[in-house]
Amino acid sequence: MSVVRSLRVPVAAMAAVLPCIVYATNGMNLEGYGPESLGSGGVGMAYDNGSAATMNNPATIGLMPEGHRSDFAVGKLGPDVSATETMMTGEKANSSGTAYYMPALGWLSRHGSLGYGVGLFAQGGMGTEYKSTSFLAAGSGEKVRTELGVGRLIFPISFELSPGVIIGGSVDFVWAGLDLKMAMSGAQFADLTNPAAHNSGEASGSLVDTFGAFVMGGLGVNWARFDFNNNNPNTGEAMGTGFAGKIGAVFKLSPQFSLGATYHSKTALSDLESSDAKVTVNADATAFFGPGYEAVPLPLTGKIKVNDFQWPAMLAIGAAFNPMEQLMLGLDIKRIFWADVMENFSMTFTADQSATNDFTSVFGPGSDLRGQKLDAKLYQNWEDQTVIALGGAYKVTPEVTLRLGYNRGKNPIPDKYLNALFPAIEETHVTGGVGYRMSNASSVDFALSKGLETSATNSQNGVKSTMSQLNWQLMYSYRY
Repeated sequence: MSVVRSLRVPVAAMAAVLPCIVYATNGMNLEGYGPESLGSGGVGMAYDNGSAATMNNPATIGLMPEGHRSDFAVGKLGPDVSATETMMTGEKANSSGTAYYMPALGWLSRHGSLGYGVGLFAQGGMGTEYKSTSFLAAGSGEKVRTELGVGRLIFPISFELSPGVIIGGSVDFVWAGLDLKMAMSGAQFADLTNPAAHNSGEASGSLVDTFGAFVMGGLGVNWARFDFNNNNPNTGEAMGTGFAGKIGAVFKLSPQFSLGATYHSKTALSDLESSDAKVTVNADATAFFGPGYEAVPLPLTGKIKVNDFQWPAMLAIGAAFNPMEQLMLGLDIKRIFWADVMENFSMTFTADQSATNDFTSVFGPGSDLRGQKLDAKLYQNWEDQTVIALGGAYKVTPEVTLRLGYNRGKNPIPDKYLNALFPAIEETHVTGGVGYRMSNASSVDFALSKGLETSATNSQNGVKSTMSQLNWQLMYSYRY
C-alpha cells in the first residue's frame, strides 16, 4: 500500500502529460497502437513496430536494429455518436464529445540479445456528452456525460534465446479515471430498487431502504442522478491505480516469415474513488405537502467508489510475411476477455456528515441520511471479443512507405444492457498510413483510421445508439 500511495503523485503528473480519456474502438481498446501498426489495421504481433511493442508484443523489441530509438506521438480520436429514443418520441440527441487528443512516448534500446525500454501510452476508454435538454437528461435539466480512460507506464524487456527465437515481457503501471454525470427516469430508478424488477440492474443499502419507506408514504421519484466530475480533460474525478503485465514471443522461421504471440494479463486496479460526489433524487412530495410540491430535489453529497473496475486480459497471435524486401503483410487475431471484467458496473455511494444530508426537519424522524449507503449495480454482461486485424506496408521508395489495413471486432455489448452513455459498439475500421524517412536517424509516420457507422438498440428501453469515428496518429522517431 505504501508503494501505491507513493506512486499517486507521479501518476498525476504523468496524466497531465498524457490524457487518458479516449474513445472506444475494439470494445474499449484502441484498434491500433502507434501509426506503424494502426496504418496496417492494428497488426503488430510479429514485426518491428517501434515502441508500440510495449502495447502490442514486447518480444518484437528484439526485431529492431541494434541501437536506440525514441518515439514521440500524438493522436486524435474523433467519434460521432448519437442516441435516438425509438419507442415514443423519436427524439435524437447528438454527443458533443467529438475530439480526444492523446500524446504517447517511447524509448527502446537493443544490444545483442537484450532489448529494453519504457513506454507511456493511453490504453483506451470511452466518452460521451449530451445536452441538459436531451431526453437522456431525464428531465433533470443538467447535461449527462461519461469520460473513462486508462493509461499505462510500461517497462518492457526482450531476450533472444537462440537465433530466431525471442521472448519478452513487461511490467505495466496502470491508472484509470472516470467522470460520470448520469441521469435515470423514475421508472428506471424503480427498476433498480424493486426486487421484483431488476431488469437493468439493482440497488440496495440503507439509502434505498429509507427511500423505499418514503415511497410507501406517498413519495414518488421523478428522476435520479449520479454526479462526479472534475471538468479536467486529462484525468477523471474518480481515480484508481494498479499493475498488469505482458509476456510474448516471436519466432522468425525464415528471413521472410515470422510468428508472434502475446498474453496481456488482467489489471489489478484499486477501486476508483472520489470524495466529491453527489446523488440527487427528485421527488414528487405532493402526498406530504400538497399541490405545488411535485418536484422536490433531495441532493446528497458524499463519497463514491466504483467497485473492482478492471481492464481485461487479452491473448493474441500474429504473423508477418515479407514476400519481397519492399513488402510486409501481416495478420493478427486477438481474443479480448471482456466477460471476466464487464459483468456489472458497480458503484457504492456513502453520504457524508454534512448537515444538508439531514432531512429530519422536512420529512420527520428516520430521514437523517448522513452516513447511509447506496449500492448500485448496472448489468453489463459483455461478451468476449475476437478481433481480426489484417494489413500491410509497401516501401514505394527507400524514403516512402505506404500502409493499408482492415480491423474487425464484433460489438461485445448485449442489446439488452446497452447504455447510451457507454456505447462501445464500434465494429469495423478501415485504415491507411504513410511513413517518410528523412534520414537514417529520423522518420515521420502518419495513420488514419475510419470507423464505419455502427448502430445497436437497447431492447428494453428502445434507445438506439449510433457511432462512427475518424481517428489519426502522428509520430516522429529518432534512431541513434
